[in-house]
Amino acid sequence: MPQIISEMYQYRSLLHALVVRHLAVRYRGSTLGFLWSFLNPLCLMLVYMLVFRYYIRFDQVENYTIFLFCGLLPWLWVQSALIEGASAISGSGHLITKSMFPAHILPAVSVLTTLIHFVLSLPLLFIFMFFSGMTLHWTAVLIPALIILQGGLLFGLTLVLAAVNVFFRDVQHIVGNVLTFLFFLCPILYPRSVVPEKFHFTLDLNPFAVLTEGYHALILEGTLPAVQGIIYVSLWAGAALLGGAVVYQRNNESFAEML
Repeated sequence: MPQIISEMYQYRSLLHALVVRHLAVRYRGSTLGFLWSFLNPLCLMLVYMLVFRYYIRFDQVENYTIFLFCGLLPWLWVQSALIEGASAISGSGHLITKSMFPAHILPAVSVLTTLIHFVLSLPLLFIFMFFSGMTLHWTAVLIPALIILQGGLLFGLTLVLAAVNVFFRDVQHIVGNVLTFLFFLCPILYPRSVVPEKFHFTLDLNPFAVLTEGYHALILEGTLPAVQGIIYVSLWAGAALLGGAVVYQRNNESFAEML
């Protein structure tokens, strides 16, 4: 992993150019262009606010719409990064076949571009909190630390998925189904309090659930996430990065041949 990180720094200009290109391609031909990075989460928030305020009531949580989006926005980063990242290498054969191209840059591009959308959606969440009469606590300044932890976990996972998907294209389809399952094992639609205690282990063992509760703590509750939860996710991130490095380095020389 140190070698991969060193090479990413060495190719930082290429990484920046690919991220900009990825964002430009996504909004090419649209009149509003990059503004959709704000409008998409805004429209999503408005729809959910309408549904959960006037059609479906969830009385166990005060300001349920805000609670929902506090967990949903980081989950959208997880979902987008892993789905896009899984096919990042296999979908860029024209780049991989060029000699000396650093293929590990491509999963990083997927993580960074989806991170940008997540970061741009956070001010909208804060604005909705303000108009809902909620206070933004000082602990919100620690959100970048949680973002770094989540980013490390996602990069490690996308590196594994992207490398394996070159040889087994079913991976990119399996990822979407696994994410659907994991979504309902995260306290996004519901708080921990409604989960029977005997099933709390499903939240404690799921690093994405721990991250979700971390965002709830920093943004909604004004408290620090549980130390054991942060350590647990850190171990997951470290294992993912190490595993990603091993899988990538063992297979990267075969990418051009397979593509």
